[in-house]
Amino acid sequence: MRDVLLILLLIPGLIAVGLWQQWPGSARVPSQFNPFAPFNVDDPLNAVTRFKLKTLDQDPQRCLSALARARTQGAIDYVEVGSPEIGACQLHDAVRVRSTSVRFSASFLASCPLALSWVVFERQRLQPAAREISGQDVARVDHVGSFACRNVYNRASGRRSEHATAEAFDVTGFRLQDGTRMTVSGHWRDEGAKGELLRRAFNGSCDVFGNSLGPEYNAAHRDHFHLGMRGYGLCR
Repeated sequence: MRDVLLILLLIPGLIAVGLWQQWPGSARVPSQFNPFAPFNVDDPLNAVTRFKLKTLDQDPQRCLSALARARTQGAIDYVEVGSPEIGACQLHDAVRVRSTSVRFSASFLASCPLALSWVVFERQRLQPAAREISGQDVARVDHVGSFACRNVYNRASGRRSEHATAEAFDVTGFRLQDGTRMTVSGHWRDEGAKGELLRRAFNGSCDVFGNSLGPEYNAAHRDHFHLGMRGYGLCR
């Protein structure tokens, strides 16, 4: 909510920045402060970059272009799968993520904004925390998937889950380069380095995703982090 209010207050100035840059000879504003510059996964997170990331779901081509740039940077390997209808659920401009700077326990389907958000989280929050706490990178991410054609909590009726459109990713744990393994179910309350990294990673995810739900939220999330695109900075 704080970032939303900040964006609303800054909109006139942001528009002025974009127009100013059209004048010949004007100084270039760094892309992380320019709302009109293409989104880059390495632009430091701030109110402007979060706003740009959040609005990519309204412009699929712009999102896919940003994802293609991330692939050129070596940040992600993926395959475009388009907009298939799977069961009763329709995907839109989805990709299958194969790897990033980490290996995954399995490849997974993701909406374009989810894939980009993961890369930003990994590069700007997860790996820096891992290096600071353990002196090494996360090498593998364990998860229980992203796409499932179902309603929230598998209820017979009600609204569709974010998983029904591949807009959420459920992470169960991490493995470091030396093979050290930590799981949300086993180490969330650990007082050592494993617990510290899990908690830092979760808190960092709140800076990137629309909603981050973890073990403190409810029993249904006791063993994983739910990282979703709906909302704006919900952190539970």
